[in-house]
Amino acid sequence: MIEPTAERPHPSIRTYLMVGAVLAVITAVEIAVFYITAFARFLAPTLIVLSIAKFSLVVMFFMHLRFDHRIFRWLFVGPLAIAVGVVLALVALFVTG
Repeated sequence: MIEPTAERPHPSIRTYLMVGAVLAVITAVEIAVFYITAFARFLAPTLIVLSIAKFSLVVMFFMHLRFDHRIFRWLFVGPLAIAVGVVLALVALFVTG
């Protein structure tokens, strides 16, 4: 079993509210990007990057992985990297240009 090296204090309510506000802003940007026709060419990559940012914030703060051992972070980051790679490979494979 992996023992924590040092206990960190639990984040304050203010921290969770700030993270929630950032998540709301990222969601608003995702919606705006979808409706702005100038971003149509870069829609998929932009939404992927924004989704990764949201995923990271939720995992690190609301699932408390930021305060756990590093191996638990890599258990989330590794599969995420593989999934993004597969999606990007499929997009590249099936893109018609």
